[in-house]
Amino acid sequence: MAGAADGPLPRRSVCDGKDAGMDGGQSEQSTFKLHSSHWGIFSARRNGDRLDVRPYADDPDPSPMLGNFTNALNHPARIAQPMIRQGWLERGAGPDARRGREAFVPVSWDVVTDLLAGELRRVRDGHGPGAVFGGSYGWASAGRFHHAQSQIHRFLNIAMGGYVRSVNSYSAGASAVIVPHVLGDYSGLTMHNVTWQQVAEETEVVLAFGGLALKNSAVAGGGISQHVERGAIAAARARGCRFLLFGPLRPDMPAEAEAEWINLVPGTDTALMLALVYCLVKDNKHDIGFLERYCVGWEKFEAYVLGVTDGQPKTAAWAEAISGVPAAQIAAIASQLAGKRVLVTVAHSLQRSEHGEQPVWMGAVLAAVLGQYGLPGGGFGYAMGAIGYYGRRNNAVPGPTLGQGQNGVEDFIPVARIADMLLNPGERYRYNGETRRYPDIRLVYWAGGNPFHHHQDLNRLRQAFARVDTLVVHEQAWTATARHADIVLPATMSLEREDIGYSSNDPVMVAMHRLAEPYGEARDDYTIFAGLAAALDVGERFTEGRDSRAWLAHLYERTRSALEAQNLPAPGFAEFWEQGKLVVPQKPDDGGYLRAFRDDPDTHPLKTPSGRIEIYSETIAGFGEADCPPHPAWMDKRSAPDRAAPFYLVANQPATRLHSQLDFGAFSQSSKHRGREVATLHPADAAAKGIADGDIIKLFNQRGACLAAARLSDGVSPGVIQLATGAWYDPQDPEDEKPLCVHGNPNVLTLDVGTSNLAQGCTGQLTAVNVEKFEGNLPPIRAYEPPRGALLKAGD
Repeated sequence: MAGAADGPLPRRSVCDGKDAGMDGGQSEQSTFKLHSSHWGIFSARRNGDRLDVRPYADDPDPSPMLGNFTNALNHPARIAQPMIRQGWLERGAGPDARRGREAFVPVSWDVVTDLLAGELRRVRDGHGPGAVFGGSYGWASAGRFHHAQSQIHRFLNIAMGGYVRSVNSYSAGASAVIVPHVLGDYSGLTMHNVTWQQVAEETEVVLAFGGLALKNSAVAGGGISQHVERGAIAAARARGCRFLLFGPLRPDMPAEAEAEWINLVPGTDTALMLALVYCLVKDNKHDIGFLERYCVGWEKFEAYVLGVTDGQPKTAAWAEAISGVPAAQIAAIASQLAGKRVLVTVAHSLQRSEHGEQPVWMGAVLAAVLGQYGLPGGGFGYAMGAIGYYGRRNNAVPGPTLGQGQNGVEDFIPVARIADMLLNPGERYRYNGETRRYPDIRLVYWAGGNPFHHHQDLNRLRQAFARVDTLVVHEQAWTATARHADIVLPATMSLEREDIGYSSNDPVMVAMHRLAEPYGEARDDYTIFAGLAAALDVGERFTEGRDSRAWLAHLYERTRSALEAQNLPAPGFAEFWEQGKLVVPQKPDDGGYLRAFRDDPDTHPLKTPSGRIEIYSETIAGFGEADCPPHPAWMDKRSAPDRAAPFYLVANQPATRLHSQLDFGAFSQSSKHRGREVATLHPADAAAKGIADGDIIKLFNQRGACLAAARLSDGVSPGVIQLATGAWYDPQDPEDEKPLCVHGNPNVLTLDVGTSNLAQGCTGQLTAVNVEKFEGNLPPIRAYEPPRGALLKAGD
């Protein structure tokens, strides 16, 4: 996953003055208050319509994404008061293709609370809680109390009796399902395994399939106090560690790695890894002792690799024809791995495509063939570098967690199948060995997240949202999701409320002080839900008699009590809040469950059916899924380029924002050209299409089209176009069935199909497109303008 060049945040790039770090209560800098975000701890102060932001003093490599806060508080894209779509207000609840096309009517909080409570009661009593889908997918806030997912799920469980939920994530939909079958513990693999300190001190070779992009590790759920990845990579390289980047985008590895770029066709990593295994086996450089003691199914997989089962040996020459990597180079890499401390990493990006289970499984097998599991700095570091809390030590005390209550609905969907669910109620589908049915959803309630960023084939998503009776959205700003809603409730930003920032893999707990008053009539999610709960006669059950500050003190007590039990300093809540932070102890860097497994596989077996690494899975074999065989395998993709769409589009994560959050922010805007998202392509491809650097181009395929600004770079493979996700969807004419997105949202182009019948994960990373220079009149960008009616005052 690639983006703009990564680099340290200059201390004066987001504010004026000296870095205040942790501001006390009496210094001349006392107007600065501590806060936290997914991309780092910071302190800030209100300065008119702007926010002065200072990175955390102890962060060696703070993220420039903090710059998006500077202009966000009073941006015109913010939602100032409750809004109801005109058609819903006039015609009532029901399926409606006018969503996203009609004006909004401003109303008071009393009116919207009464109307929404009535609709919730109608659906609950008439159709049951199984007709409600609790959306809330996204990184809403680093705070643990004002965490949108926790708040909405708690409300729906208490007020509605439950809801249909989603499982897994868009980032890791395939890996979260395949890893438990192969290695047993997904959380342990990603969050308690190889650390960056081990890489700095022990690793000799890093095989990075999809790279280690610092723009991705800059963000972490709950917040992050120190960005250590760049320093660890630099230290490892200075010690002699060799980094190999496998992928079509050179910026996927920081310059400090001095990486060897193995430029391969997108989505062909599995084939290349198979060839590496073939070469290791033929040269007798595989660790047969490890495979026999710690794994099951090697013999069956070896027969596939050698071509015994299908007649096709997975040779380097075979892989060259698929991946474009020369056979001699593949063989040379394989010959240099044996006897080295090797870490295999597979980025989230690889499993966000068709058959996404395969590269993850194959990476796990490659690490086993090399015998590296459990060794310091070696083995399989799945998705290391993809998120900031991977590759770190775990905290030794629990953090604040808001209880969500009991969900009375057992039904769920894989998160990326929301359009399928809404379009096909009652239809059967396969998931992880089960045959399930899509529920019949009447009401979608979304708080936190923007599916018009996460989901694929946005024209299909528009059709899906037209099928429900009511779509409710809590939002800070006029995202496309808010524009397609029936009821829009203005929510505060984290800057406008108090909270506790905490991550289980970061030692700094932050008292997130309020930095500004709420924008317009915006309310925090808790206050909104408390009002609705009262209208539905469950107010006391929801609030338990606490306001927000009382909840913070209540949640903090869990951590304080754990510290006290360990005879460690355990300040009370008032002291914590005054000090602004609390540093908690962390567990030793002990390698986690995979180290224990290596030390004694009989005493510490994996949580797999065999207790071993499952190179061949009898369980998956029993599922009988044609699109997910019982061992890693190369499988052709239907989304590969053809004559009509001859280029691969890599729709990766952006470098200037988290997903689509604060796309209107100053730092995100600085990366755009002529107001549009930038697409990067190889100079030779651009020349063949008559495209110059800075031109506005049109990307298109059978699903849709969007505009972007062209940037030429030889850091992108020929035949590949890179366009980051997160530009707010901006249809030129919302009345069209397939409108042109004038802003550059790649999800008008991506394919809405599951990775396989096993995981049903997201496949939004890769698709096939065509490109041409845009010659017409350039449409204006309206993504950040409020929709019709939204500027009116109630009663106008």
